[in-house]
Amino acid sequence: MSDHAENTGRCYACKRTFSFDPKEVTTVLIDPETRMPPGITVLGSLRPAKPEAVARSVDEPVCPDCVSKATRYGEESGSDRSWGSWPPSSN
Repeated sequence: MSDHAENTGRCYACKRTFSFDPKEVTTVLIDPETRMPPGITVLGSLRPAKPEAVARSVDEPVCPDCVSKATRYGEESGSDRSWGSWPPSSN
């Protein structure tokens, strides 16, 4: 019996179905009511994440292709979109 569990799910970014190891896959925390990460507005700006939004949020998988594209975009644009903690607790 293998210790390597494999799931199938949809990528949050591109909606493509892919297989992944739940222990290894990159995920993003998503509020099911807004379908956005807590602390992100529909315009893409940051705001304090409400505790109830964080509490109801779930981890959604992101496929390796989208992770690679995001990494390349960050490198090419010189964008350093990193925060000390996530979700942001204040602006």
